Amino acid sequence: MELKNLLVDVKTAWVEFPGLDGFKVELANLSRKELLALRKRCTSNKFNRKTRAFEEVMDENKFIKEFSSATVKGWKGLKMKYLEDLILVDLSKQDVEADLPYTIENAQILVENSTEFDNWLNEVVFELENFRSGSKGEDKEETGTVSKA
Repeated sequence: MELKNLLVDVKTAWVEFPGLDGFKVELANLSRKELLALRKRCTSNKFNRKTRAFEEVMDENKFIKEFSSATVKGWKGLKMKYLEDLILVDLSKQDVEADLPYTIENAQILVENSTEFDNWLNEVVFELENFRSGSKGEDKEETGTVSKA
């Protein structure tokens, strides 16, 4: 048996966001290989005239979009009133008990504008325990395919 045949490309888990009752986020783990590929897609080489050498430059906006799309797969229970704890919003014309639906764009905006959500996301997606089968806590479900490489 070879280790490469046991590797799983993607695994998701529902994880409750601390302090916001009922707000759960479906997250996908991000392996080292996937993170490096994501960083590579968001990095370009630019010529620096002062040093006369090429330098790697990270496109932060592209990285946030790619990272959000790769890790946040859905959510439930994100009430409008919870947004006030995460980002600066105007809810004067909103039903504060209504849920904000998950969309890729909403996830990207939340990651980009909420330091608290971004920090939590970075802690959770790289912690293997959150994605192990049979661990206590939320429902775990495997998605994706087994790596062939």
